[in-house]
Amino acid sequence: MKLAIVRQKYTPFGGAERFVERALVALKSKNVDVSIIAREWQGDAAGDIQGVRVNPFYLGRTWRDAGFAHAVQRLIAEQRFDLVQSHERIPGCDIYRAGDGVHATWLELRNKPLDRLAPWHRYTLAAEAEMFRHPRLRAVICNSRMVRDDIARRFGVADDKLRVIYSGVDLDAFNPRLRDMHGRTLREKTGVDAASPVILFVGSGYERKGLPILLDALSRMEGSDARLWVVGRDKHESLMRSLAQTLGVDQRVLFLGAQADVRPFYGAADVFALPSLYDPFPNAALEALACGLPIVTTTTCGAAELVTGGNGRIVAAGNAAALAAALAELTAGAGQMRHAARQSVEHLSLDAMAGKLQALYAGLLPVQAAAAAKQ
Repeated sequence: MKLAIVRQKYTPFGGAERFVERALVALKSKNVDVSIIAREWQGDAAGDIQGVRVNPFYLGRTWRDAGFAHAVQRLIAEQRFDLVQSHERIPGCDIYRAGDGVHATWLELRNKPLDRLAPWHRYTLAAEAEMFRHPRLRAVICNSRMVRDDIARRFGVADDKLRVIYSGVDLDAFNPRLRDMHGRTLREKTGVDAASPVILFVGSGYERKGLPILLDALSRMEGSDARLWVVGRDKHESLMRSLAQTLGVDQRVLFLGAQADVRPFYGAADVFALPSLYDPFPNAALEALACGLPIVTTTTCGAAELVTGGNGRIVAAGNAAALAAALAELTAGAGQMRHAARQSVEHLSLDAMAGKLQALYAGLLPVQAAAAAKQ
């Protein structure tokens, strides 16, 4: 099987890339020949997978995305791939993985009316609608039921095309054992004693993932000595540092930047917080649960689908008071929730995800062969 995966910028830290790499680990042994079509990739992110570079000239991000889409469309028309799976909004691909959710929904929740007048947002909305309604689209991989239902409601995509496949997590690499392996050492390095609860935030895109609200909530946790560790890179980090200072919590917040290996931080933390304004289903939430961390997230985050009373809490996005109360509850009872947190993701192994992907591909191949025969 020749599978092409499209991702414009392939980076070691991206959620889509981690999904791809997790899938490839298991798919390599199942006679799936994978090519990655990308404009660029950083370092050794593509590993030993065949890379196809598509890098047309551009000025500005609207031209960047439109130019890349047109170049990919030409490439897949010229080359014989059995299936083309895009992680970008490119009309004409066989499979789209909606890892970024629905752009129209994000704009609604962000609630900045001028956004819709910006050329890039207008292009993205148009490309998204055309892609979901394109006759070649055979399947949409949704990483949560929230995303599946949203796509069906907005674009009328048939139910049999919408496949919910949760991302897999490496259950050996992300494990409660990390607490014994890294917890004490990392706390000593960062000057945090064993008794102080550590809340961990992992992600880039601070606004979308709710870091401003999380800082506000931390300031409302009266009588708590909880610390917040922020892992991830964002161009607005200086603004978040200023906000932490304004709120009076800057001495309790540590900005750690992007980390090639996040596992030590999971091992040293007590609670995972991702109060996203909109998040289809972050890999970091899976990793945190696998490490035995109870999580707090929002009703507009796909990770809420795995949260029960025993492994975390769900709050409304933007409600700092409710978030503060949830964090206080979780930091007090984190030790009793670790087993339930781990159990909640034990069915989401890499092999389980790869098996579902392979079944999807195998089911689509006869359709693709029939379509090719008619051309």
